[in-house]
Amino acid sequence: MRGFFAIGKHELLACNHIILQTDCFAHNSGEPTIRRPNRAPPAAAKDGPRINDDIRNAQIQLIDQEGENLGTVETMVAIRMAQEAGMDLVEISPNTSPPVCKIMDYGKYKYSAQKKAAEARKRQKTVEIKEIKLRPMIDDHDYSVKMRAMQRFFEEGDKVKITLRYRGREMAHQDIGTRLLDKIKTDVAELAKVEQDAKFEGRQVVMVLAPR
Repeated sequence: MRGFFAIGKHELLACNHIILQTDCFAHNSGEPTIRRPNRAPPAAAKDGPRINDDIRNAQIQLIDQEGENLGTVETMVAIRMAQEAGMDLVEISPNTSPPVCKIMDYGKYKYSAQKKAAEARKRQKTVEIKEIKLRPMIDDHDYSVKMRAMQRFFEEGDKVKITLRYRGREMAHQDIGTRLLDKIKTDVAELAKVEQDAKFEGRQVVMVLAPR
């Protein structure tokens, strides 16, 4: 005769079946499911150098606000020195060991850097090639108009492509065109230099001048 606490194989299987059914019922009854927390997204990279508490190195090479190199200093000490001066500790050379940092007003430094970048963009200009068309027998008035236009182009930083076109019997007097191109080179010598000397392209001669 089995004891009160003795359980046979069939009874044990039955108990396990009941437990599984109970778990399934609990899962389907609408109770919240425990989920693993999502990982936090990586911090966005900051634009510009590291400053103050963002500098994680234990030690840095410090340059003070007067430009004096104070050698290797504990980073926390350097940050405290910057705070006492009412300034920031700015990493200016991260690839050295230890990195080089300077005490400065980071707001003024950033404003100055942005201003310099804006001025540099203004100075940048796409060089254009302006074309001036001439005839070998050009009169003095037209020549003066063309020269004023070339001078303006050179002052604006543009190149000038001079196209001298011959028509009909003018091809028999190419020396006139050659003298005209030589005169142009002499007249603009202070403003421009020859980038491509005169060469024939069919019935026309092309010469390119670039500003000095």
